[in-house]
Amino acid sequence: MPTWIVSLPDRLDTFLSSDGRMISRAKAQKAIDDGRVKVNDHVVTKQAMRLQEGDAVSLEESEVQANAGKIVPKDLELEILYEDDVCLVINKPAGISVHPGAGSEGESTILHGIAHIFTKKKIPFGSEAVLVHRLDKDTTGCLLIAKNAETHRVLQAQFESRTVKKTYLALVAGVPTEPMATIDAPIGRSTSNRTKMSILGASATREAQTTYRTVGSTKNVALLECDLHTGRTHQIRVHLSGIGHPVLGDSAYVNALSERLTDEFDIRSICLHAWKLQFVSPHDLEKHPVVAPLPHSFKGTLQKIKLDF
Repeated sequence: MPTWIVSLPDRLDTFLSSDGRMISRAKAQKAIDDGRVKVNDHVVTKQAMRLQEGDAVSLEESEVQANAGKIVPKDLELEILYEDDVCLVINKPAGISVHPGAGSEGESTILHGIAHIFTKKKIPFGSEAVLVHRLDKDTTGCLLIAKNAETHRVLQAQFESRTVKKTYLALVAGVPTEPMATIDAPIGRSTSNRTKMSILGASATREAQTTYRTVGSTKNVALLECDLHTGRTHQIRVHLSGIGHPVLGDSAYVNALSERLTDEFDIRSICLHAWKLQFVSPHDLEKHPVVAPLPHSFKGTLQKIKLDF
């Protein structure tokens, strides 16, 4: 039975559908309605129940098994960057959602590719206890995968306690005035466009912090190294756009300069890469730093802009 410890107050259904715990909010709500969710060992059927720091939330294994058969294995030729007996890290390609959801019906997802890897390695596959965290569909790079429910719980606890180090590379429009800074701005669902997240005009905001460092720049473009201290949906994209430096290739969070540069350099995918990931594996209790090489599209854009890295 997967169990998670709450680090910040949250709604029960939102908590279950965040950070890779369940495939979707709808599935989380159904599990709650069906009495499959416990908080501090008590069954809870109220979707909007407010969780407090330290609460233990558990999901019956039957929910894991019920969803396992819905993911058909497919060889996506996923590159494995690190592997031990209990987990692995893949280099996620662009253009593939990590899990099925609205707008991706019938499409192959990272879960389908992981199911293929697990099948080849003869590892039992349960879709709800695989993804330790998530990346946006067009974001590339390090994605941590658990091989069993207990490892999934332990690794997610590391994300909850913020002991996992996550470093991204982002190519942005304009050059920040401050070469290094921490953006501390709560993020929530936009009240004007429910498909987007926002700093201003947002509902149910949650704390979010991103530290960036400028590692290279030209006249109108900067390459930033970004450390995530929290893991909110679209966090880097929202934060960098919020300070006036949207990520190039992003179609959702834009300004006039980012749209012009994206068109000028014929950028066809977002220039955001989950570059480094460091975590403690339950296998040996050692820290493991993993680095994902830049994808060809990102390197090609750097060459067009004449920016060395």
